[in-house]
Amino acid sequence: MTVLLAILASTTVKADESDSIHQPWDQLLSKHVKSISEGTSTGVNYSGFKADQVMLTGYLDTLSQVSQREFNSWSKAKQLAFLINAYNAWTVAFILTKYPDIASIKELGSFFSSPWRKEFIPLLGKTRSLDNIEHTLIRGEGNFNEPRIHFAVNCASIGCPALRAQAYRAQQLDMQLEQQTKFFLADTTRNYIADDTLYLSPIFKWYRDDFEQGFGGANSLNAFTLLYSNALNLTPTEQRKIKNNTMKIKFLDYNWALNDTP
Repeated sequence: MTVLLAILASTTVKADESDSIHQPWDQLLSKHVKSISEGTSTGVNYSGFKADQVMLTGYLDTLSQVSQREFNSWSKAKQLAFLINAYNAWTVAFILTKYPDIASIKELGSFFSSPWRKEFIPLLGKTRSLDNIEHTLIRGEGNFNEPRIHFAVNCASIGCPALRAQAYRAQQLDMQLEQQTKFFLADTTRNYIADDTLYLSPIFKWYRDDFEQGFGGANSLNAFTLLYSNALNLTPTEQRKIKNNTMKIKFLDYNWALNDTP
């Protein structure tokens, strides 16, 4: 068993009453998400999800029944786990509207309209877009101040961080987000050092401000990467250069191809 799935399999999921809403999604993920890239990432078996679309639709309907008032009564951890799961599950459902005749999520938009701005998600009393969930409900107004969400929400693309083969849970959220961050940074197809340059995923360029808001005491992108020196496999010399701002940083291209796998 590869590293990622071995860790997930060893993680005890406490499906208590407060988290039981996500049990169907948990089952779907464990069934249809496959470990790749030596355990640092995953691929998605959309054919499998298509076969289980009734179960997926039932889960999404359950999420839609949660009122804003009920949501507001939850802990921050429970709210954030709910929103990440909602984003990921509706992204899969969005892909299935055209699958298998789709090579990239970008095909669900147009020249004038981003697929992430399409309003099709009935959630918390409004019809929302994926952008609304991510940038308003999760990132907006400092609701959570949690940069690690960028390694948890999945945009159905190869360049994305892994879709976790497990639902997010309030009681385990910090551990899950930390694992996702380490998996992503350890993936040398997305982040690596070569020729005295630190090459990073463009996620760090697009959302740089989020990584410079004091998480773990980090007030710069350099400082954030140093929090994960082990995941990036940085030598002491490389760490010093990053700390002293003498290491060049460049951002890689993003692969928008569908993260589909048999």
